Amino acid sequence: MNLLWSTQPATRTGRLVATAFVSALLLANTAAEAQQRTIRVITTQVAAEDFPYEIEALGTARANESIEVTSKVAEVITAIRFEEGGLVKAGDVLVELANHEATADLAIARANAIESRSQYERGQQLAKTRSISPSELQQLKAIMDANSARVKAAEARLADLTITAPFDGRVGLRRVSLGSLISPGTVITTLDDLSVIKLDFAVPEVALAPLQPGLPVGARSVAFPDTLFAGKIASIDTRIDPVTRAVRVRALLENDDALLKPGMFLTVQVLRRGVSSLMIPEQALVPIQDRQYVFVIDGTTAHQREIQTGRRRPGQVEVIEGLAAGEIVVIEGNQNLREGSAVEMVERSVSAGTR
Repeated sequence: MNLLWSTQPATRTGRLVATAFVSALLLANTAAEAQQRTIRVITTQVAAEDFPYEIEALGTARANESIEVTSKVAEVITAIRFEEGGLVKAGDVLVELANHEATADLAIARANAIESRSQYERGQQLAKTRSISPSELQQLKAIMDANSARVKAAEARLADLTITAPFDGRVGLRRVSLGSLISPGTVITTLDDLSVIKLDFAVPEVALAPLQPGLPVGARSVAFPDTLFAGKIASIDTRIDPVTRAVRVRALLENDDALLKPGMFLTVQVLRRGVSSLMIPEQALVPIQDRQYVFVIDGTTAHQREIQTGRRRPGQVEVIEGLAAGEIVVIEGNQNLREGSAVEMVERSVSAGTR
């Protein structure tokens, strides 16, 4: 009686152990089956494709050369030789100022120069006979040189009274009138060389790498929406703005029709052709938090790999790091994959899944 009572707990314990063993065996078999099942996937090969760099920015048009025409001296305007909005050549007279006093001063300076030169030449003849000392001859030469310098100064003052165009261009509106007394710095008009337009725009630091002088650009203005103004990058600034993290770029646009004006706001597109990048379909990406992964096929096994992506275009994404040309990636069926999953590559006509 006591023996039966003592063996009942042992029997129950054995049954529990057997049950646990069977359950573990079943789970192991199920896991093994799951690991061995083959998942059908559709794949594609990573390849380098032509992917031109396109950068869009906003820019401001500037004249190739631009000045405000001013006077160096205070004087009365006696003649205006330009038409508002007209074209002028370098050296063309724009404005003449009263020059009577300057002309007289120049005549006096020239007369003194002639007289002093004559005195010096006479002194040279006298010096040969030792009628004058060498110091006296040297003094005569100094007077002659001083008078010659005064002639040049008088000529410069007279030239300042005739204002000319320093380069070819188009003059702006006239801001003075005939007979006006102007002061130094008074703006008479503007002069702009519009044959070529400088287009300045800012490009983010991240887009700096593909930029280089000579790249073609296209620009559009709201004033002429159907016209594309073509040009090329001329120069790139040597410094990046520490606040905006952007670099200033300057392009030159041909402006033969004179449609573009300084100060116009333009939309700029920079295009660099001949650039190839590794491209994969967007559906190959498996985003996990803020990272991007793909499944790479090695024989009949799928391996999960992190990649770095770059630019995008409809249906495709650029791969910067993590893949090599020729590798096979899954584009359909990747939602069923895990690291090390067995796969069977099928054609697109066959639906991807498990079997």
